[in-house]
Amino acid sequence: MSDDPSFPAAAAGPIVQLDLREPHRHLVRVTLHITPRSLQPELRLPAWTPGSYLIRDYVRNLEALEVRQGDVPVATVRPAEACWRLELTSLAPLVVGYRLQATELSVRTCHLSADHGFLALAGVVLQVNGERWHPHRLELQLPEGWQAFVPLPSAGGNTWIAADFDRLIDSPIEAGPHPCHRFSVAGAPHRWVTWGADLPADDPAWLADVERVALACCRLMGEPVPASPNYLFVLHLLAEAYGGLEHDHASVLQFGRRALAAPGGRRKLLQLVAHEYLHQWNVRRLRPAELTPIDYDRATIVPGLWFAEGVTSYLDLLLPLAAGVGTEAELLEDLGADLSRYLLTPGRRVQGLRQSAEEAWVKLYRQDASSADSQISYYLKGAVVALVLDLHLRRHGSCLAVVLRALWRSHGAWGRGYRNDDLIAAFAGQAADLAELLPHWLESTDDPDLAGYLADVGLVLVPKPATEPFLGWLLEDAADRAMQLKRVHRNGPAERAQLQPGDELLALDGVRLRRPDDLSLAIGTSTAPLERQLLYCRDGRVRSTGLLPDPPAVASWQLLIDPLLVSEQSGLNRQRWLSLQP
Repeated sequence: MSDDPSFPAAAAGPIVQLDLREPHRHLVRVTLHITPRSLQPELRLPAWTPGSYLIRDYVRNLEALEVRQGDVPVATVRPAEACWRLELTSLAPLVVGYRLQATELSVRTCHLSADHGFLALAGVVLQVNGERWHPHRLELQLPEGWQAFVPLPSAGGNTWIAADFDRLIDSPIEAGPHPCHRFSVAGAPHRWVTWGADLPADDPAWLADVERVALACCRLMGEPVPASPNYLFVLHLLAEAYGGLEHDHASVLQFGRRALAAPGGRRKLLQLVAHEYLHQWNVRRLRPAELTPIDYDRATIVPGLWFAEGVTSYLDLLLPLAAGVGTEAELLEDLGADLSRYLLTPGRRVQGLRQSAEEAWVKLYRQDASSADSQISYYLKGAVVALVLDLHLRRHGSCLAVVLRALWRSHGAWGRGYRNDDLIAAFAGQAADLAELLPHWLESTDDPDLAGYLADVGLVLVPKPATEPFLGWLLEDAADRAMQLKRVHRNGPAERAQLQPGDELLALDGVRLRRPDDLSLAIGTSTAPLERQLLYCRDGRVRSTGLLPDPPAVASWQLLIDPLLVSEQSGLNRQRWLSLQP
């Protein structure tokens, strides 16, 4: 990204130097050169990174901070856990040095090893008060044979310029001896970098399909070109992984090699690409007002996360199909899986969609054994509500894409943050009854009329019953671990039997239990189950309890074309819906 004329070739603000030349030590050496603007400047390390709504306390990885003014050490006062205040006698330049432990491999943390380096700069760079809106110069020192991939304008060599602190923090760094593949989307330069393999070399059609998906995102937004003039894709292809994090000019993705090789794996990765790429509009530039500007020091409640993530999660299923790299059958399979997961999550009866968004900081990213019974993901229910909104709008001659484009023109293109009331007004502008329906769907724990809306496009959800009685528990899935309870369903048979997560199952009616197959044989398939005697171990003590299973429950739901609803009109409705046309 060296030819962006909108940024200067040099910067007068802070200089950030990152030394990655000892990757085997997993330590990043950071040197910050500052010319102070006051005699009591403060240095702060962000507590979280945008797009991942959890206080991560990056400061826990920082060590050995020291400040010098010339040859003189500067004393620091620490008013908060991630803040240092300096007491200066002059405004002479400062040099701040520290080290960072980089051992956590995710899209929102830092990882440095002999193979590569990945830096989420929110966890690396100290913010200097008074410097947030000034240019920052980034300089990297790399191991021999490595190169760095940074979504910032280059100043030559291993040096880049960020327009301000926010732009710097929003620029993930991937470094290593990786090949880089260049392609374009509507004339805009794009780069693809993979750590863990060389995906474009292994799959020659990959970049062409990514380009098709990217163009489908542009068409969805009604724009001839991407929002970013230069874009970087970084993929970590690992043994087991799934996730992504969006940036203004980049996406960082993690995906599993086994998952990629499995049936449908390539399609799932393309959906992840679509999700993060669409975020360059929805959430990065079309941004909730609560994140304009971003407060890096504390949690900010964002009621509109259901729109930012839920709408994007719904559209990422449709975009590959609209791009011509998927089939209707695959879309119905994937959408059906999401609807099934939603209907099988009891927490949707406890937590509403708006509440889910507002509690993101304390619940979604802090899952425990009871989470499924007490909460619903705003990604998942947000996608379900987005589906319902899309199909409802189609009854009124409009669609979700029309609302998304209108919000982009009224807010995103101008950098205006939106609030929940703005979203409701935008939807109600296309269908007046949504002024009442949408707030109800956001606040209520009732399910929307899924069956009615799916019927509009000739679809039906069909339940698939389980083959065994319902026991109300989930076992740990580790093959080398004893039969231990991972989850106990609320109001289920296991809870009534006073079992709890962590209990080890020993025997049922005197029959020894060593693996799940033993349990299936002992329980049988009777639809009128009788009480059984369960022997289990808790805290090193063997105990006994009576377990009365419930009849078999719904194991999953399948989304199918309903033969009773097949008609020319339903087929036309479905075709226009799947192609993202009004």
